[in-house]
Amino acid sequence: GLELSINDHTADFPLSTRPGSSVSLSCLVHNSSQAENLLWYRGDGQVGLKDGNKVNISHICIYPVNESDNGVTFTCKLARDKSVQVSVTLDVQFPPQLSGEETLQIEEEKDVTLNCNSKSNPQAQTTWYKDNSNLTLQQGRHELRQTSEVFQLSIRKVQKSDNGTYTCVVESSLGKRTKDFHLIIEEKKAVFPKEAIIAAVVVVTITVFFGIVARKDKLFKV
Repeated sequence: GLELSINDHTADFPLSTRPGSSVSLSCLVHNSSQAENLLWYRGDGQVGLKDGNKVNISHICIYPVNESDNGVTFTCKLARDKSVQVSVTLDVQFPPQLSGEETLQIEEEKDVTLNCNSKSNPQAQTTWYKDNSNLTLQQGRHELRQTSEVFQLSIRKVQKSDNGTYTCVVESSLGKRTKDFHLIIEEKKAVFPKEAIIAAVVVVTITVFFGIVARKDKLFKV
């Protein structure tokens, strides 16, 4: 029966590519005895085609391919019957994107989270180091969180011993990237209880008040 193909594929398929490259897609009508108009879609949005590029065979070109095209589906459809269609999904492969360094100054006993967020395809794995040695995780103090793009290290109630340089190494089959975090632990600031401050102010106020009253009594006696 009537069917369509993209680059000789009559069933939906993935197409691996790299950022900066060019992807050419050709949609062809099979088993039709009449001129058939074709439509292209990028996701849900229709792609504009020139008049000479719509009948029985249609070409589109994606250039330059970039990271945001990863997972995007291009679909060719028959104009008179959109149920006749075939799709290709771009699999844009790129190494982890990560660089730079960050300095964080944290007061003792406070919590801190180091964010080492990186996109990559295929998905990367992360390893944390402290001062160039594998970080020893302490239960209840260190917490790791990892999704496809988020890599976080949280430290609860930091201590002076947490001072140092933390390195996040993100690695996939296509490459490795690193980011340094310089963690500076500051001494805990002395905090006076609010009640004690209020009490001290009250005492000073009363003392001053009685001092003024006593002074007045003295003046009146003269």
